Amino acid sequence: MRITGKTRVAALFGYPVEHTLSPVMQNAAFSHLGLDYCYLPFSVAPEALKQAVESIRALSFIGANLTIPHKEAVLPLLDAIDKEAAVIRAVNTIVNRGGKLSGYNTDGKGFMRSLEELGVAAAGKQVLIIGAGGSSRAIGFYLSKEAKVLTLYNRSREKAEALAADLSSAGGTVTAASDIGHLGGFDIIINATPLGLRQCDQMPLDPDMLTPSVVVCDLIYHKTPLLSRADAKGCKTVSGAGMLLWQGALAFELWTGSIPPVEIMRSALLSHPA
Repeated sequence: MRITGKTRVAALFGYPVEHTLSPVMQNAAFSHLGLDYCYLPFSVAPEALKQAVESIRALSFIGANLTIPHKEAVLPLLDAIDKEAAVIRAVNTIVNRGGKLSGYNTDGKGFMRSLEELGVAAAGKQVLIIGAGGSSRAIGFYLSKEAKVLTLYNRSREKAEALAADLSSAGGTVTAASDIGHLGGFDIIINATPLGLRQCDQMPLDPDMLTPSVVVCDLIYHKTPLLSRADAKGCKTVSGAGMLLWQGALAFELWTGSIPPVEIMRSALLSHPA
């Protein structure tokens, strides 16, 4: 990558952020189109998020991505929020237009596009999401409109119930479960928690309860222990790599106004496995 005096920066704010593959993907896209931009990750602790967002303006960044744990906390720090992101109440992409910071959410669309590529349909299905954070909000916004019933589980029942109420108001049948000791009846199960980022993490559910008919998704984009065990049980599995690709492509388009070179971005990800 050639850095010039005119190079502008797109940032990623997360905590942790060391595992990210987004710079590989976005910088390949910038380079392919000859755009004088670069994408850099920054480890931003929760208490430093306000200063980090202010730096987008101060340093004339073109924008930023947000990942765990900032997608919901960033909302009051922005000048404007896209209608869809406002309903989801989570932002993963910030665009800087002349010092005005606008928030968007590309996670949900990216996730649904990744399912479509793999021939997985949520329409009329019983779907379980484990977790009730920003990513759950984004994918739940779309899944609630397609699934027969969308069930949410979170260690904090209150948080799952609050999210279920929000998603129900947007359309669809959404419920909160008090436990997931029994997984029968679900067609699609999605881990939207950070459990699995490290190989030593506990699993978000008991894989011995899975049956081969279940599609198991993990929003973490490397092969997690959950996905490995689900594979062994004969389940169709979906990692977060497709969601990473498509949410990034949508963010790229928002920052640059250019059609994202999706296959270049995909090749970059495949050449740098997590």
